[in-house]
Amino acid sequence: MNIRSQNWLLHRRHFLRGVGAAIALPMLDCMRPLRANPAANPPKPKRSVFIYLPNGVNTLDYQILQAGRDYKFSECLKPLERHRNVITPISGLHHPRSIGFHHGCQAVWLTGAQAGPTARNSISVDQLIAQKTAPYTRFSSLEISNTGRSLAYNADGISLPATRKPSDIFNRLFTVPKGGIAKERRELQRTGSVLDVVLEEARKLNREIGSEDRTRLDQYLTSVREVEIRTERADAWLDVPRPKISRKDATRCNKDVSQQQVGQYFRTMYDLMVLAFQTDMTRVITFSSGDEGKGLPIPEINLNQTRHSLSHHNGDPEQLRRLTESDAFNFEQFAYLLDRLQQVEDGEGKLLNTTQLLYGSGMSYGHSHGNANVPTILAGGSKLAFKHGQHIDFNIGHFDGYNLSDAQGHYRICSRPLNSDARLSNLLLTMAQRMDVETDTFSDSLKPLSA
Repeated sequence: MNIRSQNWLLHRRHFLRGVGAAIALPMLDCMRPLRANPAANPPKPKRSVFIYLPNGVNTLDYQILQAGRDYKFSECLKPLERHRNVITPISGLHHPRSIGFHHGCQAVWLTGAQAGPTARNSISVDQLIAQKTAPYTRFSSLEISNTGRSLAYNADGISLPATRKPSDIFNRLFTVPKGGIAKERRELQRTGSVLDVVLEEARKLNREIGSEDRTRLDQYLTSVREVEIRTERADAWLDVPRPKISRKDATRCNKDVSQQQVGQYFRTMYDLMVLAFQTDMTRVITFSSGDEGKGLPIPEINLNQTRHSLSHHNGDPEQLRRLTESDAFNFEQFAYLLDRLQQVEDGEGKLLNTTQLLYGSGMSYGHSHGNANVPTILAGGSKLAFKHGQHIDFNIGHFDGYNLSDAQGHYRICSRPLNSDARLSNLLLTMAQRMDVETDTFSDSLKPLSA
């Protein structure tokens, strides 16, 4: 594969042309000159984590009532109280294109694309960020999911594969595969040969098809070029030894934990994230802690129902209490990740200072699949200019105030947005810009937030 010649690089002003339209491509890896070797002087690390909580929350026990710095933590969020100074709860956000859809919230949480079974997805913000950070790390991004279903989507809207076993993640990051470097290189060369064939066939086909089909082919080739980029970079990293891991870190992370031990499973995944950042193996991580239909039961606190089952509570007080317990448990695990990021240094200070984290859901509550006023926690990233310690509430000024004793009234707030300009894509755009992505828009964003 002769991709070092870079003849295939796209110009920034390249257009995808369809019938009666010309759509400018975003900045993609295939528009950037390759680095023949890992960067000798990479910029100081900035990192991003995106963690998904399926089926929303018990919004009656989650909702914070006061805006600003003097807010009181709600029952669900009390586990995060010790991190008040490094988190920002945000109320009132939504994805306009997913309002009214009962399914697909998870798939578009990081893309802002149209939800629905037949809708085409678009690039997720983590992958937009990874295009910026990929030249400096062995792995451009890390996708984790307890079900194998990823939050990450490439430039063609195709879901990236995710890893679900902690030991598989550890071995991928820190263990040389069986057969050594020579075998890895042969496999990469085999991939390159396949890509050569695909590209040659695409060139022939391109001369024989109409403009609309050519647009679809260009979109497909964007994905192929992404694989080319990753293959070339992977080859460049083969001669760079993997970092040596202490026995303590290996013991903590290189193990398989049953998903019946939910707390230990989550904390092992979070320890792996910290270790990946500490060794600068990647700077972008997504973690789906469950699918909308498969959020884990938590036997260690006597919750034997899935989050999906708990969220369809029909107003039953006992079911609501259990859902609140599940919510608080999940936020406690997230608090553990913040603890660990505050404990570990990387030469530039605490990892938390250079790591921005988004924890949330594409639903506010699962009983009627409400997907406005979605639960959203922004954390970390003080060196990315985030200033925390307050509750940002975009509902303020658009209603008469919260009345949690009127459950149905609050659920309506969580079904239809009060503030049409309070878009989750505004926050995603902000996070991309804080990672030095050069863009003024993301999905249907209107403007960045001033968090």
